[in-house]
Amino acid sequence: MFSRVKGTRDFLDLTLFDFFIKKTSIHVENYNFEHIDTPILETTELFKRSLGTNTDVVNKEMYVFEGSEEGEKSICLRPEVTASTMRAFLENNISSLPWKVYSWGPMFRKERPQRGRYRQFHQFNIEAIGSGEISLDANFIAMLDHLFSEALMLDNYTVHVNFLGSPDDRKVYKTILGDFLDKNNSALCGKCKERREKNIMRVFDCKQEDCQKLYKKAPYIVDSLSEESKKEWEQLQSLLELLSISFSYTPTLVRGLDYYNKTVFEFSSTALGAQSAFCGGGRYDYLAQELGSKECYPSFGVAIGIERVLILLEQIKDKLPLPHKKPLHLFLPLSENQYSLASLLADHVQAANLCVDILFDKPSLKSMMRKANKMGASYVLLVGDDEQKNNTVVVKNMVSGTEETIAQNDLVGHLKK
Repeated sequence: MFSRVKGTRDFLDLTLFDFFIKKTSIHVENYNFEHIDTPILETTELFKRSLGTNTDVVNKEMYVFEGSEEGEKSICLRPEVTASTMRAFLENNISSLPWKVYSWGPMFRKERPQRGRYRQFHQFNIEAIGSGEISLDANFIAMLDHLFSEALMLDNYTVHVNFLGSPDDRKVYKTILGDFLDKNNSALCGKCKERREKNIMRVFDCKQEDCQKLYKKAPYIVDSLSEESKKEWEQLQSLLELLSISFSYTPTLVRGLDYYNKTVFEFSSTALGAQSAFCGGGRYDYLAQELGSKECYPSFGVAIGIERVLILLEQIKDKLPLPHKKPLHLFLPLSENQYSLASLLADHVQAANLCVDILFDKPSLKSMMRKANKMGASYVLLVGDDEQKNNTVVVKNMVSGTEETIAQNDLVGHLKK
């Protein structure tokens, strides 16, 4: 016996998963986003350059492999897809801007598995490359709010927003924050002391209660913004209010990846417990240059954690307009002599776009009927010696219990009624 790898899962019922993908795809296509797909395997250097060498993802969480051919670069299973999307944009010389695309699929991180967090997990990503207008940020967040509240019928969530300003703003702020942390060094946990040296703004991600109490007194980056950045921050808030988006200004929200600047945001729900965020993203204006581009392509994007959204959808499953399975029409040939006939008739019924199966079993009719019940058959189609001789089929309605003898030539028309 083999067990699945720790931190992975089997999807044996994809009803909610498929519902989410279909609803979200339709929603974003209505905002003029197009579907793309990028490889699961990428060069390791792509994420070192984009995410930052001091991030937890790069330092601890990537699945890395040496290239299989001589001289081939180190490759990895993708831990996220924004960098992959930007790589695809640059490599394929996309000229029509903004390039508005979405993709979904598995990501891989070597994390401690817990509720809503897996080593192989799935994300739905939406990216707009080549637009630096703050108006785009507000409309993007509004699009997501409409997705969750209207298309997916969620209501128990909060939109958190912060503004990280420009690289120059952050340079000034890091000095101010560093002074504050130095004065309170004895109150910091070990991880925060390490982050203070390597990636100082990540201290706000600490989950230690004592550290969180301390950071409520910390200086915040919006107080260190330049005049231009202040105007953009005020513009973002005004636009969100104009679009009737309820949001919470969360000054400790910094996101875990180095490529973000200006707007950052998260959607979170208390129904998810400690790992409450199920959607997050922001602006990444300098990522293209980090990946070697001579030109700057201001961009904005988001990643939705599909497994976490499924936890929320499971709680309201009865309210969702989930698709119903097609009625199953199950052929029961009563002996091997009818196997060929049942196959031929089933082929005609399937051609009419009906759901069909054949039970090639040899037990008693009673046993086959019990199995038909377990399979959830709506109709059982009996073919025995008499039916073969008379060119008929006995159609039994498994809900009402009624039976009818139908000519084989009339079977498809009868079933479609």
